[in-house]
Amino acid sequence: MNPLLGSDIRSMAQRSVLCWLATADASGQPNVTPKEIFAILDDEHIVVANIASPGSAKNIRANAKVCLSFIDVFAQKGYKVLGVATEAKPTDAEYARWVEPLRAMAGERFPIHSVFVVRATAVEPILAPSYLLYPAETSEAMQIASALRVYGVRRAGEDGF
Repeated sequence: MNPLLGSDIRSMAQRSVLCWLATADASGQPNVTPKEIFAILDDEHIVVANIASPGSAKNIRANAKVCLSFIDVFAQKGYKVLGVATEAKPTDAEYARWVEPLRAMAGERFPIHSVFVVRATAVEPILAPSYLLYPAETSEAMQIASALRVYGVRRAGEDGF
C-alpha cells in the first residue's frame, strides 16, 4: 500500500515556502491562514507550528476537519491535504515528538505555542489550469520559466547574480 504522504508530496512540501491551513469554526465559518513552519512527519501526519494563530487553534478545537495546501509557486502545482487536526500543547505527552522537526526549522526566532497535528485522510493534486487545458503544450519547465518572468525573479548565477 502506498503511503498517503509519499515521496512526491514530501518533495513538493519541502519546495513550498508556505502552506495554507483552512479551518472552520463551530458555525462553519471558514478561515484560511498562511503557515511558514510546517513539516510532513510521517506517512499520514503533517505538523504545523502555532506561532500566532489563536483563531486556528480555537477553530480546530471546535471543528477538527481541516484542509491544508501547499504549492511550488514557480511550477504552479502542489497538493491539497484533507484531514483531521488536533492541537498538541507543551504539557501533552506526545508534544516532543510533534514539535521536534518544527523547532529545527524555527530555531529561537519564532515561539511555538502549540502544534497543529493534521492526520491526512485524503490528498489531491493542485494544478494550474494550463496543465489541464493544454497538456500537450504545458511542461513544468515552461511553467517555471513563465512564473520567473512574471514574478521578476532571477535564479542565482543568471546575469551575474
